[in-house]
Amino acid sequence: MNDISDAKQFAATGEARGALDYQVGFGNEFETEAVVGALPQGQNSPQRAPHGLYSELVSGTAFYTPRHLNRRSYTFRIRPSVFSMDYQPWDGGVDFRTPPLDVPPLPNRMRWLQRKDEGVDADFLEGITTLMGCGSPNVHEGIAVHFYRATRSMENRVFSNADGEMIIVPQQGDLRIVTEFGVIEAGPCEFVLMPRGVKFRVELMGAFARGLIYENYGHPWVLPDLGLIGSNGLANQIDFQAPVASFEDKEVQTQLIHKLGGKHWTVDLDHSPFDVVAWRGSLTPYKYDMRKFVAMSTSTVDHPDPSIFCALTSPAHDMSGCNADFMILPPRWIVGDKTLHLPGFHRNTVAEISSIVCGLPEMNGMDLNGSIGVTNNWTPHGPDAKAFEAVRAAENLDPRRVENLISILVETRYPLEFTQAAMDMKERIRDINAGLSGYVKRFPEG
Repeated sequence: MNDISDAKQFAATGEARGALDYQVGFGNEFETEAVVGALPQGQNSPQRAPHGLYSELVSGTAFYTPRHLNRRSYTFRIRPSVFSMDYQPWDGGVDFRTPPLDVPPLPNRMRWLQRKDEGVDADFLEGITTLMGCGSPNVHEGIAVHFYRATRSMENRVFSNADGEMIIVPQQGDLRIVTEFGVIEAGPCEFVLMPRGVKFRVELMGAFARGLIYENYGHPWVLPDLGLIGSNGLANQIDFQAPVASFEDKEVQTQLIHKLGGKHWTVDLDHSPFDVVAWRGSLTPYKYDMRKFVAMSTSTVDHPDPSIFCALTSPAHDMSGCNADFMILPPRWIVGDKTLHLPGFHRNTVAEISSIVCGLPEMNGMDLNGSIGVTNNWTPHGPDAKAFEAVRAAENLDPRRVENLISILVETRYPLEFTQAAMDMKERIRDINAGLSGYVKRFPEG
C-alpha cells in the first residue's frame, strides 16, 4: 500500500509522477492504493466507497473462467468510465491496420531492417505501421505485428485496444507508459504487456523512440506449463512487475482513441481517465526484463525444440499449434557434443517471426539489430551456406557463450498476410535469399 505522502510516488495534488516501485508476480492477486483507506475492506461494491470514489470492475476474461486463468480487477476511481458522448469514427492518417490485409500469405522469406527517425513527426499512436497479421479480432484468433516510431509524447490523448493485448518492445528510447493501473517505465531489453481494453498514454523519455508491437487477438497470454522442467525456469512468475496505484485528478480535455473490430473511434473526455486511486485484482499491465529469462538447453547432444525459449503462450490447438508463442533467446551458453552449434535446417507447421532486439555484431556491413523477419508455414529455412560450412568445419566444440544478444521469436499456427506499406518499405531487404545457395554436395562421401 502507498501513502499519498510518499513523495517518491505521488505529488500532493494526486498527479502521477512515474512509478519507481512495482508489485511482482504474473497473474497474482494484487491490491494497491495511492491514498490510505481508498480500498474498501471485505467487499468491492460498498454502498458508499471510501473518499467518494466509484467502484468499477474491469474484466479481462469471461466471468466463469477457471480461477487460475481469471483476470479481473476492481478499480476505485474519481469518476466512472461511462460518459454521455458518442464515439465517432477516427482516421488520424495512421497505418495501424487489422487483418484482412492487402497481400495474401507469401511463401518467401522476408526481413525488414530497423526504421530510422528520418521524417518522423509522430506520437506513439500516430507512429504505428503494421507489417503483418493473421486471423481476426472479431473471432479472437490470430496476431498482428507493428513497427512504432515516435518523436513526441502523447499529449492529452489516450488509447485503448478492445481487439487485442499488446506487447510493446522498445528497441531505442525509454518509454514512460501511464495506465489506469499506474505508471510503467521501460527501455530496450524490456517489454510491456498491455491487456485488452486498458487505457494508456505513452510518453517519451528522450528525443526519439522506436520498437515493435505484437498484438494478440486470441487467448490471453499466460505462462507456459513447465512439465518435466519442474517449478522454475523460462520466464519466472516473480520477475514480472505490475504497477502500483497512481492517479491524475485533472479536468483537462482528453482525446480517447478506441480500437474495436479493426476500426478506430474517438471521443473527447473532459478529464484525465487515469483517475484510479486504488485497485485490487489480477488484471494489470506488466513489464518484464528479458535479461532475466532462464534459458534451458541440452547438456549432451542435439538441439531441443525452440519451445524451450517460450516466455508467454496464447494456446489454440493441441496438434496444429499455438495461436501465438512469444519466445526470448537471451545471452546463454551453447553446448552439445558432436552437435552443429547452429540452428539446423527445418520446416515448421507454424509461421515464425524473428526479431533481433540488440547485441548482434554488424554482418557484411549490415546492422540487423532492430530488424524483423518472417518465414511462413512450411517454408524451409536455416543457416546460409557460409555460416553452415564454418560451423561444420569447426575443430573446437567447447561450450561457447552468446554474449549480449537478445532476440525474440514469435510463432503462430495461422499463415501471415502483409500490408502493402510493409512490401513497399525501403527497409525491406530485397535480396534476403542471398547466401542461400552454394551448399556443397558431399554424397556419397568416401
